[in-house]
Amino acid sequence: METLLFIGITIITFILMEGVTILTHKFVMHGFLWYFHEDHHNGHYIKGFERNDVFFVIFAFPSMLLFYFGVHPELNFKFFIALGILFYGIGYFLVHDVLIHRRFKWLDGVDNWYFNALKRGHKKHHKYLTKEKGESFGMLWVPFRFFKEALSKK
Repeated sequence: METLLFIGITIITFILMEGVTILTHKFVMHGFLWYFHEDHHNGHYIKGFERNDVFFVIFAFPSMLLFYFGVHPELNFKFFIALGILFYGIGYFLVHDVLIHRRFKWLDGVDNWYFNALKRGHKKHHKYLTKEKGESFGMLWVPFRFFKEALSKK
């Protein structure tokens, strides 16, 4: 029973991270920490690194703390929250940095309606070069119209 609970905690945390991402992206990255996110929108970064990469550390830090406190003094639910955050971070990296922005050329040539919808939503997000306005702040979930567009292009 405890195993199912821990698996459930991991899955629920993964799902909730999309909401955290949407809110953080909209109100923090496009808000008071725009300085770090701006180069991601205007393409002014150096040797493959962006100031925007600081958000990787911001999200990794709580996960690392939860991993630590999730095994000390013994294995507990915090470990599985950290695992959900880690899995989301891996998914985010693969979708955002590898598939969409092609910072690594590992998934070139992927042609899938779901991934195409994510790409369309993100491209629409990058249409805006300032912190104002903007849309489609999620990563693994985008508005339905992008799924409709991706399916209609097949």
